[in-house]
Amino acid sequence: MEPRLQRRVQRYGWDLAAGDYEALWQAQLAGARAGLLAQVAPGPGEQVLDVACGTGLVSLDAARAAGAGGGVLGIDLSGKMVDAAARRAAECGLPQARFARMDGEAMALPDAGFDVALCALGLMYMPEPEQALREMRRVLRPGGRLGLAVWGERARCGWAPVFPIVDAEVASEVCPLFFRLGQEGVLARLCADAGFEAVTEHRLTTTLAYADAGQACDAAFVGGPVALAWARFDKGVRERVRGRYLEAIAPWRHGRGYRVPGEFVIVSAAVPH
Repeated sequence: MEPRLQRRVQRYGWDLAAGDYEALWQAQLAGARAGLLAQVAPGPGEQVLDVACGTGLVSLDAARAAGAGGGVLGIDLSGKMVDAAARRAAECGLPQARFARMDGEAMALPDAGFDVALCALGLMYMPEPEQALREMRRVLRPGGRLGLAVWGERARCGWAPVFPIVDAEVASEVCPLFFRLGQEGVLARLCADAGFEAVTEHRLTTTLAYADAGQACDAAFVGGPVALAWARFDKGVRERVRGRYLEAIAPWRHGRGYRVPGEFVIVSAAVPH
């Protein structure tokens, strides 16, 4: 897919998903968020950038760690995600967390302004993740720390069939390179190529638990990366893709619910002093 079109698809798709995202994914992604923050450990007084911040789940935890003397800027292509994050920050009494709609591949930010850069499960959606990593390298100070989380190997993510199932109903692939960064060593190598050092990579297995078929399908289609395609499907297409997806995750059915396997890759790195 042409990069400009892919960015547009992601922007409007996540605008549609914003209202349902936390209810469907907050608990499911908790392990990735905790693993990411543990690796980079933002501290009091630090300035933190959260790229592809979504509704601010990582941003707000980082803001608590940075304290009143620090600050967090969360950026995202989706204006509705950014608005939701700003509301959450106000509700939580965290004025040190602020948010802006911005492209992670072309940040309107000065050089060397942050101590920490984070990107939790957002890099896979960018058409040019290498450029996003170069941008994160640019805005970090010497000695600054980078923390990334992406989904792991396709074969280890039981929900992965959602993409070919949806792709069969649309003119072009929704997320053609989604699992590329989860392959062994790929993200670590891209970080090194972007000028980072002390790069570490580890894998975290997880289980996505759903109470019933409705919740499993809502997570796959309504609150995630195929939300724009789903919004344009008529009733017949929705029934067809829903049925195919439930067939695909049937091996992980437990009673009325589902326990679907997944994997995250957590990478940390640093800018040379």
